[in-house]
Amino acid sequence: MTAMVKAEGVHKSFGPVQVLKGIDLEVAPREVFCLIGPSGSGKSTFLRCINHLEKINSGRLYVDGELVGYRQKGDRLYELKDREVAEKRRDIGMVFQRFNLFPHMTALENVIEAPVQVKGETKAVARERALKLLDRVGLADKAGNYPSQLSGGQQQRVAIARALAMEPKLMLFDEPTSALDPELVGDV
Repeated sequence: MTAMVKAEGVHKSFGPVQVLKGIDLEVAPREVFCLIGPSGSGKSTFLRCINHLEKINSGRLYVDGELVGYRQKGDRLYELKDREVAEKRRDIGMVFQRFNLFPHMTALENVIEAPVQVKGETKAVARERALKLLDRVGLADKAGNYPSQLSGGQQQRVAIARALAMEPKLMLFDEPTSALDPELVGDV
């Protein structure tokens, strides 16, 4: 069985600061894998490398058996063009630490945007799925609210619904329960 995520000797530095120092791991399909460590230990950086929001300095990262951000010819790696990277990234959902919701869009519009713009779905199909996802995260009654009208935990749940709306094969969560009340942590 192909690993959903496979890291081989992944290194990442920011200038002289080495953040990732030879990460090796495999995550099986449908497996839940948690990275735990102190602030500044590279957890968010590693997640950002998995979907090529950060470029690794050396090593290899694979998602579902395919190199992330690169094509290999012989022994050499060639970085994919931005458009190719974006296309591959469609299959990887990510919920960011700070949610990154569009402030000028309602919760419903935030969830609909990517399926319509990236996948070419009709607004009607995307809206139907978005309403189900907002209900699933307990926010059906907040579909018309803007992020500024939502609590941090509510914004986080909108971000989760937004990521799920793309029907990704891999979900990455950067501190997925940081803004949630204790009773909602189990639901996530």
